[in-house]
Amino acid sequence: MALRQVSVTRYVEPLREGGSLPGLVEADDDGLYVAKFRGAGQGPGALVAEVVVAELARMLGLPVPELVRLELPAELARAEPDPEIQELLATSAGVNLGVDFLPGALPFTPAALALIDPSLAADIVWLDALTTNVDRTPRNPNLLVWHGRPWIIDHGAALYRQYGERPLAATAREPFPSIAEHVLLGRAEPIPAADARLAAPAQAGYAEAIERVPDGWLGEDPNGRRADLRGFFADRLSEPRAFVGEAEQARRAHAAGDGDGD
Repeated sequence: MALRQVSVTRYVEPLREGGSLPGLVEADDDGLYVAKFRGAGQGPGALVAEVVVAELARMLGLPVPELVRLELPAELARAEPDPEIQELLATSAGVNLGVDFLPGALPFTPAALALIDPSLAADIVWLDALTTNVDRTPRNPNLLVWHGRPWIIDHGAALYRQYGERPLAATAREPFPSIAEHVLLGRAEPIPAADARLAAPAQAGYAEAIERVPDGWLGEDPNGRRADLRGFFADRLSEPRAFVGEAEQARRAHAAGDGDGD
């Protein structure tokens, strides 16, 4: 099933976070969305990772905002007075990614760790280890607290080896030492418990998550890119899943260090 599509009717304001310059936009369904633009410096690869990881997370029952295909009319750029934003909108005309805006959501702080059930923390660590997400650390947790519940956001840094010279699938069995920096290690229950819950539904769902990526973000050979992504997940999720042991070793080391890195 494809992502729901809406059209941008108004650019509200930039969200000057990181290097991708997302923006808050209003769409023709009267909803507000955080727009992630195809023309941003990270390029469409970041949007591919956003969709695959967030949609897989949704299938696993993890709390993620709704994603939509965001149609950006070319004429919207001409009404923007800021030259930097005008250029970004002009180069991003067409289909971009929209993330449902969570009004009143609070940034995640160390105090919010108490809101996260250890099983949910383990599930998030497991997902990030599976998808090689380098960007859920104490410095940049990519978590929000909304209605007293944690939500995971911003998955564009996952699947980072897609930018290498080799196919992504060829990297599926490589170690992922960055999992040791995960912000939720100190709260998580043992990662093998998460693996027991999530491995089977992830194996059943990753292909559908990949299909939800628009063709236009996949370069000149969309079928080849999808096959490469499927190969990565098929290999990474096959037994033995070394990333599970690697994440559990990091969790134990974190516990032995009495919470260092929180």
